[in-house]
Amino acid sequence: MSTPRWRKSTRSGGTDNSHCVEVADLGGMIGIRDSKDPDGPNLALPAQPFATFLSRVKHDEFGR
Repeated sequence: MSTPRWRKSTRSGGTDNSHCVEVADLGGMIGIRDSKDPDGPNLALPAQPFATFLSRVKHDEFGR
């Protein structure tokens, strides 16, 4: 498997741009990690559940 290409979320922010989430295509899975700790643990989700999660976030279905 090739090295994943991590990219920063467009929703990352914070006053010093330190609240960053990165995602990568892991070949059928989507990797999620904290950009401040790139060598730390990451979460891998199947692509379809991740897409459903993103859709629900975009439609503010989780409330605040």
